[in-house]
Amino acid sequence: MSEAALRVAISRLHFPVTTLGPGRRVGIWFQGCSIRCPGCISADTWRFDTGGPTPAQLVAQIAPWLQQADGVTISGGEPFDQPEALQALLGALPLQPHQDVLVYSGHGFERLQASAPLRSGRIDALICDPYLDSAPQTLPLRGSDNQRLFLLTARGRERFARYVQPAGDDARALDLMFDDDGTVWLAGIPRQRDLHRLRALLQAQGHRITTSQARTE
Repeated sequence: MSEAALRVAISRLHFPVTTLGPGRRVGIWFQGCSIRCPGCISADTWRFDTGGPTPAQLVAQIAPWLQQADGVTISGGEPFDQPEALQALLGALPLQPHQDVLVYSGHGFERLQASAPLRSGRIDALICDPYLDSAPQTLPLRGSDNQRLFLLTARGRERFARYVQPAGDDARALDLMFDDDGTVWLAGIPRQRDLHRLRALLQAQGHRITTSQARTE
């Protein structure tokens, strides 16, 4: 596919994200996921979409944020379900030496290691493997402890080494986002069942709760 025809299916973009890697980060959530882990908190990103900006248009859109950011976190959805778009985006990001790229994937490293995005040298840290709702959750940046953190570059090893070991509960935080249409959403890694507890608390206080439903086509 030509660069001009390539599109990146995007769920959302945000800055600053402070809970998915070190510092103030640009968050890029891809739309579409073939893995669909039970208990996923981002089921609204499962549906595949053929629209979206070109990689160049996406970079132009986030360019003002990149000037202020410490790094970029790419999640989803499943970024590696759009390997050509992911590869093009990684190559187009005008990163400074102090900025890193963290990518999330539900695929295993063994499946991803031969992929062009991973071999590009543009991903500093990778968190991979499917989310398991029944697994313990003690490791930072991960929804379940079966998920692995790979430090792929010298910059990745420098910036993400502190995330290898378990973190205390005081290290867990969430970014609360408000969209222009009144939608409220969270970025970060909640503790398991936290969203269920939040929903019950808000309903007990008389609030009406609606959620985005995953579509499976």
